[in-house]
Amino acid sequence: MKKKVLFSLCFILFLLIFSFPQTVSAESLIDGLTDAIENQSDGTSDVVKLYVLMGLLSLAPTFLILTTSFTRIIVVLSFVRSSLGTQQNPPNLVLTGIALFLTFFIMQPIYTQVADEALMPYLNEEISGQEAFGKAEVPLKDFMYRQTRDEDIKLFLDISETKKPDNLNDLPLTIVIPAFAISELRTAFSIGFLIFIPFLVIDIVVASILMSMGMFMLSPVMISMPFKLLLFVLVDGWYLVIESLVTGFQ
Repeated sequence: MKKKVLFSLCFILFLLIFSFPQTVSAESLIDGLTDAIENQSDGTSDVVKLYVLMGLLSLAPTFLILTTSFTRIIVVLSFVRSSLGTQQNPPNLVLTGIALFLTFFIMQPIYTQVADEALMPYLNEEISGQEAFGKAEVPLKDFMYRQTRDEDIKLFLDISETKKPDNLNDLPLTIVIPAFAISELRTAFSIGFLIFIPFLVIDIVVASILMSMGMFMLSPVMISMPFKLLLFVLVDGWYLVIESLVTGFQ
């Protein structure tokens, strides 16, 4: 199962590369690359494959951030840390690791579907490359479209002067991906606002008490942080945040 997910992720990276050009079809690009490799010597063929692999690896972080649940998760976790006022605790590495594995957990059904319907038939030479790309687009677009507002899609359709198609599958990735990205940012900031409210109330109460006692030189943040940590632990904050993030994509 894990191998299928990893293979499907690499396969979708190929999909992203070949879907950006608007004037050249994916099939012609694949055929051209295949002919170039076959017409060269074995040494040159290995070099070309190495360059393709390095190109995919360089696109992997961007693809992971902009086409999965990673953006919303990492932004919300950053808001949690900022609202608690704990500076660098949890560290960036911990937050990134949590966001990464939660992303794999949420995206596993999509990548498994891509592997079963597009990747494995293509590797078994049951379908052509163009058919595989078409089938791989469907679950990925469906996931992003369900999390994207119609206003955001309309924005990029208007900017690109593209007419909205009747079928969702006809929307190009160059429109779906940026619309999905800004929708995720809006959702993440909305969640962050709700997270900040209870901790802001604690800061206001502590600051008011200190001012009434004449302790102007004492930092309210130093006093309020233990109370915020206590509140977050009592309500099982990490459980609630992670539960809301995961269920929000289902």
